[in-house]
Amino acid sequence: MFAMFIGALIGFQFARVPGLLLGAFAGFMISRVIRSRLQQGIQGVQDRFLESTFAVMGAVCKADGVVTQDEIDVAEALFTRLRLSPEQREKAKAAFGRGKAPDFDLDAELDNFLRMTRGQSSLLQMFLQVQVSAIAADGTVDAAEHDMLLRIARRLGLPDSQVEQLEAMLRGAQRGGGAAGGASTEKQLEDAYKVLGVSPSASDSEIKKAYRKLMSENHPDKLAGRGMPDSMREMAEEKTREISNAYDIIKNARA
Repeated sequence: MFAMFIGALIGFQFARVPGLLLGAFAGFMISRVIRSRLQQGIQGVQDRFLESTFAVMGAVCKADGVVTQDEIDVAEALFTRLRLSPEQREKAKAAFGRGKAPDFDLDAELDNFLRMTRGQSSLLQMFLQVQVSAIAADGTVDAAEHDMLLRIARRLGLPDSQVEQLEAMLRGAQRGGGAAGGASTEKQLEDAYKVLGVSPSASDSEIKKAYRKLMSENHPDKLAGRGMPDSMREMAEEKTREISNAYDIIKNARA
C-alpha cells in the first residue's frame, strides 16, 4: 500500500490523473516483487533451518558413541510432528544421515546456520531445544551428550545457562508440570528458577520481569516472522507453556 501511494503521488506530480494511475500500478507491482522476495528469503531460512536441525541432530545422537533406536524413533516422530511433506522428510533423513557420518563437520554446519539466522537468539534457542529433546530420547542426558550440547551452544554464541534452562524445561515436561495441586518439590523449584534464568534470591519483581521477557522473546508469531518453520510452532508453544509453568511454581512456592 505504501509503495502504491508513493507511486501514485509521484505520477500525479508529472502527469496528473493518468500519471497517478500509472504510478499507482507501478507501485503495486513493486510492492508485489518486494513481498515475493521477502517470502522467498523466509522460505529459504525455513528450509535451511530444518536441514541444519536434522544434520546436527544426527551428530548429537552419536555423541555417546552410538545412535540408539530411541533416538532414531524420536527423529522419525519429529518428521511426523512437524508435518513434513514426503520431499521434506527425505531431505531430513538425508541430513540426519549426513550428521552421523564420521567426516561430518559440526562446527562448519553451526557456523553456516549462525550466518543464515543472523544470530537471532530466539531462533538459535529453538534450534538448541530440538537438539536437547533428541538427546533425551532415552530419558537421560549423559556427560558426553551434555558436553555436545555445550559445544553447540558455545559455537552459536549462547551461554551455558541456555543448555541448563532447556534441560530444566525438559525435566519439567517429563514430570508433567507440577505448578498446580500443592507444593512443588525442591527439584521442581530449582528447575523453575533455571527455566526463568534467575537466582532463587531474585526479588518478585525481577522474576516477573524475567518471565515477561522470555514470553515476549519466545512468542510463536515472532519466531515465525524471523524464519522459524510454521511446522515448529507447536514446539514453540510448548516452550512458552513450560516458561509459564515455571513462573507458577515459583509464585506458588513464595505465596
